[in-house]
Amino acid sequence: MIARALRWLMLLQLLAVLGVAWLLLQAGVRPGALALLLALAALVLVRALIVARNFWHSRRFGCAPAPHGLAAARLFFGEVGANLRTSSWGMLRPRLSPVAEANPGALPVLLVHGYVCNRGFWAPLSRRLAQAGIVHGAVDLEPVNAGIDDFVPLVAQAVDALLAQTGARQVIIVAHSMGGLVARAFLRRHGLRQVARVITLGTPHHGTALANLAVGRNARQMSRPGGKPNGWLAQLDADETPQLRALFTSIWSHHDNIVAPQASSHLPGATNTALGGVGHVALAADPRVLQQVLSEITIVSEVGTAAFAHQYG
Repeated sequence: MIARALRWLMLLQLLAVLGVAWLLLQAGVRPGALALLLALAALVLVRALIVARNFWHSRRFGCAPAPHGLAAARLFFGEVGANLRTSSWGMLRPRLSPVAEANPGALPVLLVHGYVCNRGFWAPLSRRLAQAGIVHGAVDLEPVNAGIDDFVPLVAQAVDALLAQTGARQVIIVAHSMGGLVARAFLRRHGLRQVARVITLGTPHHGTALANLAVGRNARQMSRPGGKPNGWLAQLDADETPQLRALFTSIWSHHDNIVAPQASSHLPGATNTALGGVGHVALAADPRVLQQVLSEITIVSEVGTAAFAHQYG
């Protein structure tokens, strides 16, 4: 559904570029290649302005000083590039990298994307997992405007499929943004038995003010009316035990342009890692993040069998 919508959006953007290029030609801009290049630049500028607007809005809630100079440029253009790559390429062709030879010592990994995305969002991490021989799968959270609890059966089916495919007894969940809340909702309903670790990237565990401007039941559940977490989030928080929280690693950015306040991604009782100089979408492709995710998967896989046997016999 998202891929189809993005393809239509790409077609509209292409028509807009051609239309602007034609107008430039009529205005005397020559050669035609220059007119086309200027029209394409105008489109990229519009996309960049949307990202800039999100940074501006989120900085009002900033939990760390804003970077300056080259650091600010790297942060901004890194996020613009990540947005262009995911929405204009990765999510148009939502597929995962195939694993040529599975690593028998690695637990399978389930990838859970965020708000209004699909499995194509995970292309950078999927390549790294495939290179490491880690069997992985992903879900497409649809319909996009459903409640977060409505996505839980999709996760349950994907977990069962991975366990059946690999013969493993547990999976590791890696989730971005809203996907981390979906993972928490899954654990609330199904318990901890099938999951060895949950790694969340830029998840608004206590909501985000930008969700107040979005649409859909899931957006309302992530909102912060009056500056406080939505009732759904508050109940999720109340339902969780220290044992469940200890299962989580939350990786987040002080300069996230979507999660506002950024410290909303700090999950009490979890292992929290805060980075700087990286935006919300760029988290899923940042080399530091990818390395930490792969390291955690390796460590958890090495101790997973023993821990499972100790807990469940």
